[in-house]
Amino acid sequence: MKALFSLLIILSLSGCAVIPGAHIPYDKDEDESMDLEKMVNIYTITPKLLREKMAKPASNPVLNRKLESEINSYDYEVNRGDVLSITVWDHPELTIPAGGDRSPSEAGNWVHSDGTIFYPYVGEVKVAGLRVTEIREILRERLAEYIESPQVDVTVASFRSKRVYLTGEVKQPGTQPITNVPLTLLQAVSNAGGLTEVADWTNVTLTRNGETKRYSLRELYRQGDTRENVLLRPNDIIHVARNDAAKVFVLGEVGQPSSLNIGRSDITLAEALADAGGFAQATADASGVFVIRKAPEETGKIAEVFQLHARNATALVLADQFTLQPRDIVYVTAAPIARWNRLIAQIVPTAQAVYFFARAEDEVTTTD
Repeated sequence: MKALFSLLIILSLSGCAVIPGAHIPYDKDEDESMDLEKMVNIYTITPKLLREKMAKPASNPVLNRKLESEINSYDYEVNRGDVLSITVWDHPELTIPAGGDRSPSEAGNWVHSDGTIFYPYVGEVKVAGLRVTEIREILRERLAEYIESPQVDVTVASFRSKRVYLTGEVKQPGTQPITNVPLTLLQAVSNAGGLTEVADWTNVTLTRNGETKRYSLRELYRQGDTRENVLLRPNDIIHVARNDAAKVFVLGEVGQPSSLNIGRSDITLAEALADAGGFAQATADASGVFVIRKAPEETGKIAEVFQLHARNATALVLADQFTLQPRDIVYVTAAPIARWNRLIAQIVPTAQAVYFFARAEDEVTTTD
């Protein structure tokens, strides 16, 4: 029994090393072998930290002058597969009528695979790559040989040659035609019915000519940052990712450790704790609430750790102002007494076994 008590004392002195379960040592003298300051940046969540480090700059709408210039100078170029509608005023014999059984696209002039159309008196006309104003001028000049001062109008009855592709988390994925109206990223997503509930609006990719660029519709919708908008070109591929990776993880002494999806609204530390069932009142150390976040690469650190001292319930106001980022880990450490109880719970069965084994040996010796 003396040996047993000696073992208990030794284990109690070195309890931190053998206590089961995870734990974050936030007192420097608790584990001198771990120099956290060399591996992480440690901050205490205070009003000053929220004001200086976490405060978001005031957002004002940002005008994308390059986009505005591209839209203002945009003009559709006809290509193979398009259908043109050509009208020569006062000469109905040169205009194919669109009756009740035929739509303008069916009654129009199809641009053939060689990029040409056929028109009476004029013959074949190369139109692929030309604007409707240029096609109109060509027809007017050639018809002038047969008609005095012809008045010609050319429009595109059906846009079939150019398209963009929308995939991923939009309500109506598929193709959309490029028309004589400039098509932007924002308009294409809107035409597709908008985003689904599981869309990650911060991760919209545009693939063009083998190169992929990422855009954030969040900045565009919320802050009016039109730099996140772009004029689409033929064969662009837009993909809206799922928000499966946009999660935060709540672990430790909470009611229900879990992972939480970040939707289209920000999630705060207080919301994450509440969604995970709050503190485990019997075991949690309210002064040991941590947010562990991957540090920026330029800092040379592996993580940033933010600690909230929530023993005073009013400190939870700070938690409601602390915005979490995707892949943050929220960890609530155990109170010292809870950690000690876990140690005892592990030791007692062993101590009982040793005691009964020793007693059995004494009884055998006495009998002999």
